[in-house]
Amino acid sequence: MTEAAEKQPQITAMRSIGYVRSDFPAKFGIPRQSGLVDTRAEVVLVPPFNKPEAVRGLEEFSHIWLLWEFSENIRLDGSWSATVRPPRLGGNERKGVFATRSPFRPNPIGLSCVKLDQIRMEAEGPVLQITGADLMNGTPVYDIKPYVAYSDSVPDAAGGFSDRVRDYHLDVEIPQDILEQIPQGQRDIVKKLLSQDPRPSYQEDPERIYGMPYGGMDIRFRVRERTLTVTGVEKLKK
Repeated sequence: MTEAAEKQPQITAMRSIGYVRSDFPAKFGIPRQSGLVDTRAEVVLVPPFNKPEAVRGLEEFSHIWLLWEFSENIRLDGSWSATVRPPRLGGNERKGVFATRSPFRPNPIGLSCVKLDQIRMEAEGPVLQITGADLMNGTPVYDIKPYVAYSDSVPDAAGGFSDRVRDYHLDVEIPQDILEQIPQGQRDIVKKLLSQDPRPSYQEDPERIYGMPYGGMDIRFRVRERTLTVTGVEKLKK
């Protein structure tokens, strides 16, 4: 064996330590970044990582980092692209994959900063209640790390092209009769989710009706110019 071969790092298979429980049964409608909408979710730890001592002291932190898997974007053939089309740039401009947070990556790994509201101890083990998650129900979680403000926050950091589109949003109109079909505690969250414009960036048909599954509902809407109008709400079948 050559010296170069001896120095090759050993690759260890990653194991999920838990999974996410959220109100998003599908990818459509999930915020494009964490912290944009105050969505509620939970992280459930699984054996052998569901020991209370594994989260001892974590309750002292207000926010945490979650390292997770883009489980719905895995390319089984291992293929990847060096460039992607960020949705916020209209889907027409290409950027290097490492200059974006696209889910289509060489390794399907995501990183989210979320607010830690509470740690509940249940029969299944610790359950972390979080706010601001951009995660689909069932998303595998690989790691949890505390957010350390003095080192993790860089107030004067440059945000590249994301700074140019950070304030993009749609005006949301929900007729009163439809609004009353949405539980009162979910109305603000639904409005904020819709204002983020969940449509694929390449679709601009003003007559097309979209459906966003969230919180047991299928929320139907159309978009004309910069105004999103909700056209109906249906209960999702369990």
